[in-house]
Amino acid sequence: MAETDLDAVIRQLAKIHNKSLAAAIKKRRDQIMARAAKAKDKAARDQLRSIAKSTVELGTAAARRLHNSAEIAADAYARAIRYAAEEAAKAAAKSAKKKNAGKATAKKTMKAG
Repeated sequence: MAETDLDAVIRQLAKIHNKSLAAAIKKRRDQIMARAAKAKDKAARDQLRSIAKSTVELGTAAARRLHNSAEIAADAYARAIRYAAEEAAKAAAKSAKKKNAGKATAKKTMKAG
């Protein structure tokens, strides 16, 4: 089933992007905390620690939004494919029904004649 494969691919790519984003968040936090450790006074150290904390919070929120967007996109894709498959099945059934009705009409005219 191609539709479920692509749905899974969307989710897997989002997972990979979230992992790389989480790694980047941690790396950035560590850089800021390293600068805080080298700070000369308490005020600068506290400010840098606060910035590091905000960086983690904002980065985590961005990762969560990315994950939610990917889930919504994957669900929408799966739903659209499912709907298209249902419509195609209905169209095929309708076409087959017309063919069968046409054959039955042709048989009736042959018997009558």
